[in-house]
Amino acid sequence: MTLTERDGAAGARGAPDGLYGLLAGFAGRAAATAGLGKDPVNLPMIRHWCEAMGDAHPAYRGPDAVAPPTMLQAWTMGGLSGHTDRSSAHEELFALLDGAGYTSVVATDCEQEYLRPLRPGDEITFDTVIESVSELKTTKLGTGHFVTTRTDVRAGGELAGTHRFRILKYAPAARRPKPAARPVRRPRPVINRDNAGFWEGVAAHRLLVQRCGDCATLRFPWLPGCADCGSREWDTVEASGAGTVFSYVVMHHPSFPAFTASDDPAAAGGPYAVGLIELAEGVRMISNVVGVPYDKVRIGMPVRLEFLRADEELELPVFRAEGED
Repeated sequence: MTLTERDGAAGARGAPDGLYGLLAGFAGRAAATAGLGKDPVNLPMIRHWCEAMGDAHPAYRGPDAVAPPTMLQAWTMGGLSGHTDRSSAHEELFALLDGAGYTSVVATDCEQEYLRPLRPGDEITFDTVIESVSELKTTKLGTGHFVTTRTDVRAGGELAGTHRFRILKYAPAARRPKPAARPVRRPRPVINRDNAGFWEGVAAHRLLVQRCGDCATLRFPWLPGCADCGSREWDTVEASGAGTVFSYVVMHHPSFPAFTASDDPAAAGGPYAVGLIELAEGVRMISNVVGVPYDKVRIGMPVRLEFLRADEELELPVFRAEGED
């Protein structure tokens, strides 16, 4: 994440009760003096870094290996046990910010300059200075002060690089209330000139199957022509509603709250069965199997058509397991 002092409005040009005057007084004070790296530069840390970063450059392996330049800060970090070489100025500055309500912190950016390569065995020392504390700034995260520190990293007393690090100490902005969640609705079916008659039938609680006008073959789903003889002539017959489960799958993921494991609304979002139903008329259609737990659906199970009111605009044909209430 990159967040600079230019983000958001400039905010107030100073803090109440002269706070900014106190904060600005920390500029130029030492945050750490003659700090000592907890470990010398070493090959295991270089290897772990390269594996984590996916960096396979040959310069970081073998007897003449050097450390990746971007590891500069790693050799000065305190780890879980923290630093013991922080100055009182550093602690005082952060206590002052915390006391003024700027209790949250986020790293915003860093700049590094590399002057010489670091090699295994190099002993690391460093000095850190509080370079600046900004005036009060307002960002999307909240209002606070940017604190910039500069660390000079040395190997064997020779300057190896400089690490400038900037954070924002801020009071979080009040969160906007989330809008009320809209009811989750099932996806709308695609209705076109070829299948509009089917959905008109569903609206009238009739399951209509196409019948070829020439060879009388029944077909489903609806198509503009007969797959057997190619005729474009057709009419419809109303299915009795009786059928059996020819095949089925159980949907576990992704979870979609508008679908249910049964016709019980409390089951929304759980696994549900999608069946390939063979109608008594001999055609097959895909629909939900309801009225029975998803793990009780079986091939050959008898089912009966009913119509499910999914929402105020949509009704769907589904199949209830026979013998279920």
